[in-house]
Amino acid sequence: MKTAYLILGVALVIAVYFAWKLTSRDAYESATYSVIRKQGVFEIRDYPDLLMATTPTQFESQGGDGSFMRLFGYISGANADRQKVAMTTPVFMERESGGDPGQMGFVVPTEVAQVGAPQPSNTNVDLRNRRGGRFAVIRFSGRLSPATYDNAERQLREWMSGEGLTADATTEAAGYDAPWTPGPFRRNELLIRFK
Repeated sequence: MKTAYLILGVALVIAVYFAWKLTSRDAYESATYSVIRKQGVFEIRDYPDLLMATTPTQFESQGGDGSFMRLFGYISGANADRQKVAMTTPVFMERESGGDPGQMGFVVPTEVAQVGAPQPSNTNVDLRNRRGGRFAVIRFSGRLSPATYDNAERQLREWMSGEGLTADATTEAAGYDAPWTPGPFRRNELLIRFK
């Protein structure tokens, strides 16, 4: 009986390990960038132009408004070519500002973008270019919420000010992990473009 429990326990550990590896951020293509400088949790990065599938979102909903599922539908084949498109990281999110809705976006994989991404079937999903450039970035763990977003933005703007960097008004968050990833193991970032 002990042997059966041992075998079952080992099988369960192996299954959990492979499920984790297949859904972890390391299993997906990630948006490319070059690190120009790193100082603790802060970085200065250069990003190239990125093609993104985007949809309006209410940031506080964290996809509970259907935004994540609209984008997931697009990569699952809800597009003009009925083509499956690989998931990538991070998921970029912009908050609502000045009456404009927030945006959630998946980066289109490099190979798909090079040959032409299929047009979305859902009228609430658009393909748009995210202009490349230089960004200040702060990295943090935990759940991405309005409170953690505000705290990260405050820290990043203070750091930028101390470095003499002229910050853009808009910010965007980047989440790298599946929703079931425990908070301490999550990778979140806040990015601010600067001149």
